[in-house]
Amino acid sequence: MILVGSQRGGAGDLARHLLKEENEHVLVHEMRGFAAEDLHGAFKEVEAMACGTQCQKFLFSLSLNAPPGERATTEDYEQAISKVEAKLGLANQPRVIVFHEKDGRRHCHAVWSRIDAEEMKAIPLSYSKLKLQEVSRELFLQHEWQMPRGLLHSRDRDPRNLTLAEWQQAKRSGQDPREVKALIQDCWTASDNRQSLQAALREQGLRLARGERRGHVVIDREGETYALARWAGVKTKKVKAKIGAPSLLLSIEDARADLARDELTGLEKLRRDQAKRTKALHDKLQTEKRGQIEKHRQERAAFNAKLKQRSEAEARERQARLRTGMRGWLDRLTGQRSKTIKQNEMEALKALQRDRRLSDAFAFGQIEARRQTEQRHKAALDCIRNLGREIGKDRKHAVRASQRPGQSQTHEHQASNRSKLAEIRQRRAKRAQSRSQAQPVRRNRGPTMTP
Repeated sequence: MILVGSQRGGAGDLARHLLKEENEHVLVHEMRGFAAEDLHGAFKEVEAMACGTQCQKFLFSLSLNAPPGERATTEDYEQAISKVEAKLGLANQPRVIVFHEKDGRRHCHAVWSRIDAEEMKAIPLSYSKLKLQEVSRELFLQHEWQMPRGLLHSRDRDPRNLTLAEWQQAKRSGQDPREVKALIQDCWTASDNRQSLQAALREQGLRLARGERRGHVVIDREGETYALARWAGVKTKKVKAKIGAPSLLLSIEDARADLARDELTGLEKLRRDQAKRTKALHDKLQTEKRGQIEKHRQERAAFNAKLKQRSEAEARERQARLRTGMRGWLDRLTGQRSKTIKQNEMEALKALQRDRRLSDAFAFGQIEARRQTEQRHKAALDCIRNLGREIGKDRKHAVRASQRPGQSQTHEHQASNRSKLAEIRQRRAKRAQSRSQAQPVRRNRGPTMTP
């Protein structure tokens, strides 16, 4: 059982948190040691008592969660709470136990007062985190649950604790080359000239462009280039005769940007449609969820009313065993009344345990139904959200591709750079020639004679 505890103040905020309506079912299971009959009044009592001390965090709040897929009964939670308060030194302190159910999951909250009423000081809670971990390990071993690695060995804990779905994205699969070749050949066969070939390729999400080394190429959505003559299975002369000179076509970069702009238009429409479908599915699932929650609340109320009615009837039956008048006086003398009282107490305890088992079984049935509904809803939403993320990913790629500069501008920049480089080389050559002409001629005076 996962135990998370903290010291805190804020009596009103904590009471509102424990009773918040976003939970499907809220049950105040126990209130011990308080004069008030509601959570707000009980926590206000502790806050008023803390005014006589210097304690600011006068409450200790504990959250108890069973492992996913495991069932913990009310008695299991009570035993865990008893172990915790014994470990932390909170035994016999005023406490509150509240059960929450939400999205097919049941968990428990326990809140203790830290103020010792006799000594008027706060009970210290040193190393509470380590103590809770020890109790949690004991509970996992006791119930034979699979213990988390982080609880078994603290060095294995992952503070990020993120799911794979928050990091994993679907990768685009590569296209089959045979399908690409058949597609280009079909477009070539169905066209008569350059305009019809461009229209046929555009229908298939392809573009005709001017290649750098090969004259005529085809561009796909991934930015890959395919030599038209090779992939269409025809001669280069035949390609030039049908299409014309490569200079009539867009450059590779311009063709990619044009393809990206067309794809971006389609993705924008698809993204809007996907957002509408996501919202419609979410609203539908929320309506179904609210209907199931309301149905479960009505069933829970009817079940609890039946249990209460039977409990009251059994209590009246046990009370009727205690005779009054002369017979009651004789029962006191003979000791029969004390035997009857003990019998009634045993039967009342067994009835309480029986009703708790029935309540837990009924709650577990509803929790399982809610869990299955939540899993089905999560699967449906994950499917449509993954598709939306994939569309968004392709849209970002299309936006970047559509904003790239054209290849024609690149060629112009390269040509201007080459001309500037040629001019610089010419100027350097002229300066070198002028320096060589201006250098004075050194006369040869012959060898120097030593006297």
